Amino acid sequence: MAATAAGSATAGEQIFDELRFGVSTSVQSGHSREDGVFPEITALFDPFGYDAAVGWQQLLHPRIHLGTSIGTSGEATQFFTGFTWTVDFNEKLFTEAGFGGVIHTGDLEGDSDGPELGCRVLFHEYLGAGYRFTRNWNVMAQIAHSSHANLCDGPNDGMTRAGLQIGYKF
Repeated sequence: MAATAAGSATAGEQIFDELRFGVSTSVQSGHSREDGVFPEITALFDPFGYDAAVGWQQLLHPRIHLGTSIGTSGEATQFFTGFTWTVDFNEKLFTEAGFGGVIHTGDLEGDSDGPELGCRVLFHEYLGAGYRFTRNWNVMAQIAHSSHANLCDGPNDGMTRAGLQIGYKF
């Protein structure tokens, strides 16, 4: 317990646990496909002591993510936040899952070119697999989906994007 508290205190002294920069593209087809590429920035915070946890204990200590996927070619920009669970397979390989919410600038309905999203606030989830080059630098392939799970009126085409991110862990 003391080690976990100490790890959290150490992580609390810095603003970010990790920063990621990358790019994604729509993997949807038909009228729901988004054009262009989407620059992405994500900050991860460690208020629950993820860095002090080992093995499967990491699942009990999610990090918090906050980021944006910037719309180009007239498509939706997303601002998202939520919890991130990272599992290390070894010193180099890891996998990650995130769940939270997103606010977007996309069309709610009546769009013949791009997704009809129905609500301004959506669920946001992602899965990723990554490789660490060093203790600080990593790369991650990620697929992310945002939709309202039919919990509000209107269409629910959702947005599904896949891409790569380069991360720097402090």
